[in-house]
Amino acid sequence: MELPLLFVTAFVVGLSGALMPGPLMTVTIDCAARCGFRSGMLPLLGHAAAEAAMVLALVFGLSQVLQNGLVRGAIGLLGGAVLVWMGYGMGRDAWSGQASLALTGAGQQPRLAPVPTGVVVSVGNPYWLLWWATVGAGFVASSLQWGAVGLATFYGGHIVSDLAWLSLVAAVIVTGRRLLSDKVYRGLILVCGAFLVALGLYFFLSGVSFLRG
Repeated sequence: MELPLLFVTAFVVGLSGALMPGPLMTVTIDCAARCGFRSGMLPLLGHAAAEAAMVLALVFGLSQVLQNGLVRGAIGLLGGAVLVWMGYGMGRDAWSGQASLALTGAGQQPRLAPVPTGVVVSVGNPYWLLWWATVGAGFVASSLQWGAVGLATFYGGHIVSDLAWLSLVAAVIVTGRRLLSDKVYRGLILVCGAFLVALGLYFFLSGVSFLRG
């Protein structure tokens, strides 16, 4: 995988996760609805800080472990399975019409300031921890072959995806939902779900290759 492809892949995988309604998206909607676009983007700063800390923890605490073939094989198998599971769930929800941009949770006052709230809702989200323990760890292991440049490329692609989607969400909340219909939203989720299934199968096969040595 070359660096440009690493960036694009990290972007699409990150976008696939960002598209699904969750705590960070709810906080973004809330802050944008109450205080405008700029306020809606502040939780992303906390989210980005939490993800940067996770990446560094994986590098400095687990970098040697991640070089072990058995460990990388196990990560590939588990990460691939998680991606396939996520992709299937996204596709199922989009196809059945369950995925929606309905503004559930908007208007609730956050207990913390927007930036710390972004940290709290990220670290406290079991899905986020599961993703980084499996899929994220696999990407970190792959990007380390380019050293700091590869790591920055992966992190950049991942964060830009969050920035792109949450910026659109905040803009839609401020200007009205005319910009994005549920039909278009479900189409995006369906495409990303299919991408996740394909990438999950690739990760799974890579894990099998590592285990075979």
